[in-house]
Amino acid sequence: MKPGNPRLALSRRSLLGLAAAALALPASPALATGRALRGQVSYRERIALPPEALLEVRLVDVSLADAPARSLAVTRVKTRHRMPIPYRLRFDAAKIQRGHTYALEARITVHGKLWFITTTRHTALAGNADEANILVEFVKSAAAATLPLNGRWLAESIRNRRVIGDPKTLIEIAADGKITGSGGCNRISGKATVDGAHISFGPMISTKMACPPAVMDQESKFLAALGDTRLWRIDEQRDRLILVDAHGVTVLQLARL
Repeated sequence: MKPGNPRLALSRRSLLGLAAAALALPASPALATGRALRGQVSYRERIALPPEALLEVRLVDVSLADAPARSLAVTRVKTRHRMPIPYRLRFDAAKIQRGHTYALEARITVHGKLWFITTTRHTALAGNADEANILVEFVKSAAAATLPLNGRWLAESIRNRRVIGDPKTLIEIAADGKITGSGGCNRISGKATVDGAHISFGPMISTKMACPPAVMDQESKFLAALGDTRLWRIDEQRDRLILVDAHGVTVLQLARL
């Protein structure tokens, strides 16, 4: 019987030694101290968020009353029309110091503009808890000032039916909510009230011109659709304003001019 290969035996002993050494090593600090907070963010207002709304949750050290809160971790979540909005915030537990006070701060923005924010302290890690729900408050002035629906809009469809191309049916929405435009036959004016993603159009005033029956019929349906509108959103890819009724049905689609 031939003696074993000493090089092969040495190689096997080396591999076994390396494996044993690897098992004896402590876990990586990133894995050993990694931890996550989770919960839900909600608000009291009956406001639907547009699809581009973004939630941001931060874990901050608020131990020093006379100094800015120090941020330890942040997560950003696309809201996707969910309510309440779930979040998961990973942080390094090694950075948590005994005797310090920690809190969660949350905000919801639309196109980078603030819509909701925490206004009271939401203490975190109290009693070593890993779950925390957060309540945010609506910032009316900021939201109203940043609405992207201001401008001139041309009606493309009414209740999913294409409109007559000429004469044009259009509206212009001013920053103060004032509405002007044309129903296709008559000049119209009125007021829109916007509250977050909610919108309502007050009674429209129009001139009393007579036009062909098809144009008059379309104008009547256009004004009725405005009256039924309860929600709005922007289709950013196509630059379209979508108006929706209380049942979630699209009543108007308009293209930006």
